[in-house]
Amino acid sequence: MLVRTQCRGREVTGLQVGAKNVRRYFPKHIDAIELQLDHLNIQCDLTPEFWQGQAEINDPRLCEWLDFKVSHMMPVRTPIPLAMVPSGKNSFRLRPASEHGRSKLRPSEISAA
Repeated sequence: MLVRTQCRGREVTGLQVGAKNVRRYFPKHIDAIELQLDHLNIQCDLTPEFWQGQAEINDPRLCEWLDFKVSHMMPVRTPIPLAMVPSGKNSFRLRPASEHGRSKLRPSEISAA
């Protein structure tokens, strides 16, 4: 699934998953997922708002990793598309969208995330 970084000003604040992705890839009302970030595995809690149209994953460790690994891909802090690939029960691997077999994304694909 395609997701994108969420930024406020110059700060990366998390991932915007999108309501369609929530319905398709997340079992109803789980309260946490595991994210594989390179060789780092973290558990991220999902807030009640995640299920009510605010499909965002916010975790300080995720934000630090995104800031360190991904933010250099764009000179300005604009949302960066990423691939979130299912890798087990409630587990996903996060990687650049180009590694997911998409080298160029259409604007409609990014906004769908």
